[in-house]
Amino acid sequence: MSDLDALYPEIIADHVKHPRRKGELADATVESRQLNPTCGDEVTLQLLLDGDRIVDVAWAGRGCMISQSSASILAEQAPGLTIGELEERIASFRASMRSRGELPVDEELLGDAVALEGASRFVARVKCALLPWVAAEAALAER
Repeated sequence: MSDLDALYPEIIADHVKHPRRKGELADATVESRQLNPTCGDEVTLQLLLDGDRIVDVAWAGRGCMISQSSASILAEQAPGLTIGELEERIASFRASMRSRGELPVDEELLGDAVALEGASRFVARVKCALLPWVAAEAALAER
């Protein structure tokens, strides 16, 4: 196992043990609840927007380590981004997850989300990893 392979599970485990921005926003501008009926994972993602900028993010949910760490990673990265920047990350993450490991992940753009790249090789896990990102996309579509 390479050092990189060892690091990725640590990142996922850390986000599960110490979830970032888990909770609720009293003043959320938009939100979306998404459910993966195949495995029962669920995520509700809330965004507080100020014009074109994401000011705050919170999420709640339950499910496997992949979906929960993915929600935590997304919630940690999104505040301060513009809507366009978040949409770019969502598109990049979706492309990497659907590539089944064939496309390289843009580490600079996706940060800790590259730790989820291994999920792209397992069809059942792709939906788990994408769930919070789909929730963000749906929430943005509400505005």
